[in-house]
Amino acid sequence: MNAWAGLARHAARGRLVRLALTGAMGLGALGGCTTASYYWQSFNGHMAMMGSARPIDDWLSDTATPEKLKARLKLAQQIRRFAVDSLKLPENSSYHRYADLRRSAAVWNLTAAPEFSLTVKNWCFPVAGCVGYKGYFDEAEARQEAARLQAEGLEVSVYPVPAYSTLGWMNWAGGDPLLNTFISYPEGELARLIFHELAHQVAYAPGDTAFNESFATAVERLGGARWLAEQASAASQAEYETYNNRRKQFRALTLALRRELEAVYRDPPALSDGQARLLRAQAKEAAMRRFHERYALLRQQWGGYAGYDAWVARTNNASLGALAAYDELVPAFEALFAERGSDWASFYDAVRRLAAMPPTERQQALRLYTQAQKDLHG
Repeated sequence: MNAWAGLARHAARGRLVRLALTGAMGLGALGGCTTASYYWQSFNGHMAMMGSARPIDDWLSDTATPEKLKARLKLAQQIRRFAVDSLKLPENSSYHRYADLRRSAAVWNLTAAPEFSLTVKNWCFPVAGCVGYKGYFDEAEARQEAARLQAEGLEVSVYPVPAYSTLGWMNWAGGDPLLNTFISYPEGELARLIFHELAHQVAYAPGDTAFNESFATAVERLGGARWLAEQASAASQAEYETYNNRRKQFRALTLALRRELEAVYRDPPALSDGQARLLRAQAKEAAMRRFHERYALLRQQWGGYAGYDAWVARTNNASLGALAAYDELVPAFEALFAERGSDWASFYDAVRRLAAMPPTERQQALRLYTQAQKDLHG
């Protein structure tokens, strides 16, 4: 799997369709044709994707379907069954159909951030609330909006997203389909992606991205490890170990950069505005330079593996900000899973109770679980 796609997958789990559908139903109440146009492209894009999906059995019985694709679809069916039987994830219509979108991404997400901040710009929508990105089915439209924001002085990032979740809202219409954008992923990654997206249908806390994404990431990691241990071949296990070790090392590298930049942005020099800005810009540039130097060394250790090159070349506040929330609370959910005796149904019940709490109480409870995990590992 392309490493860029892996980063995008973790940086942008989509509420795009929830935004699109709730917004499209209220178009008459919105001001401005630009807003209406955005909702319309979201709604149309999703409907086109749903319309192109066919049941997996149809693809398997079609003599025109390539044998390689048939093998991947059969594997996806096995993973889907494992999700229900072993991980107690929802049994519904999601991931029982497949669509070839004839493009490299399901959507393209746009994020933006100021010159000296990792806090991404929020976009707010009726019913759905505020999120730190905008999703587009047309890459050109995403880049056009990015150029406009860049002209306003913001740093921007447009990146491909291989999959998004409708949170179970569309199961009545066939559910979320398997897509050509991820069906060829290595076995371990394909399993993790399906587990992650199904986890979004288990529990969801409106407006709490860190909670939602960290929960789904915990499910994908725990469930993915179990799939690999119980179902995957030795070759698939070895392939995944190589990929995952690189991913862990690269995550550590980007986390170090985020912490460096947060310190630069948090503690401005006590000088005049012009001098402070110059020193901040110099410190930011130095941190980015060190990041590129460290990546070059890491790349050498990987034998020249270049999967992260494109992301590194475009690293900025917007791309770093998009990564920030998705691992933050994973240790808390792992501690909760252990406390529940590694029982999936009990774990999900506890997570749903957390999701129903007021945000302040939920955050306090998760902090306790995070501390418990730290104490456990010294």
